[in-house]
Amino acid sequence: MIKAKKSLGQNFLVDKNIIDKIVNTVSITDNEILEVGPGTGNLTKEILKKDPTKMYLIEKDTLLAKSLNEIVDERVQIFNEDILKFDENSLSKKVKVFGNLPYNISTEILSNWIVNLKEECWFTDLVLMFQKEVADRIIAQSNTSAYGRLSILANWRLNINKICDISPESFSPRPKIQSTLIHFTPKKKFAEIKNPINLEKITRIFFSHRRKMLKKPFNQIFNGKTDLLNKFNLDLNLRPQNLDFDTYYKLTIEYENLRS
Repeated sequence: MIKAKKSLGQNFLVDKNIIDKIVNTVSITDNEILEVGPGTGNLTKEILKKDPTKMYLIEKDTLLAKSLNEIVDERVQIFNEDILKFDENSLSKKVKVFGNLPYNISTEILSNWIVNLKEECWFTDLVLMFQKEVADRIIAQSNTSAYGRLSILANWRLNINKICDISPESFSPRPKIQSTLIHFTPKKKFAEIKNPINLEKITRIFFSHRRKMLKKPFNQIFNGKTDLLNKFNLDLNLRPQNLDFDTYYKLTIEYENLRS
């Protein structure tokens, strides 16, 4: 019997109703699928029943990767490696991605994917499961306590749709927290930021003191250029969570223009 490894953040999905909900989120038939962290293959088996043309499995756990060979067929290619080191841009066709992401690296996975996106995305859909607290930060809107760097980065390139919350009873072993399933699709129109690292920098500086007013981070980034206040209709007495997505994207573009 395969035991979940706490060090890899493993919690295997066993609830058939939730698995059905996941595989019915997007069309699988005649599409190429990538699954992150398939674990014991419970979701994998249901995806294969929907007749994808090809399926890639990325499983870091060597024992699990070997056991997956027993439930798959010639359509499936298994990569026994770390998803953080996998070159997703090497895939020959666009894929639909499914993943019960390890809680300890889920934000890093999503952030890396967004930061490394080309003009043309390598995926058509992401159907991903996160710890509910992380999901709440992803879907948060401005003027809310959960709103921050992750919300702003995710909304830059992705349309985001929460599917459902998932109880601990749906997993083995049971985690101590709830999970949330989110469906992402690439945006066709998005702010033309040259280097997303700059968006990460801008939001890091602004949200390093999220309860304080905007004056200090604004001056740190723009050296007190007060003409920008009118350009962006900024009130430096506001706090970082009061600025909407578009304002952060415009500030990042302005920062890039001033440095070029």
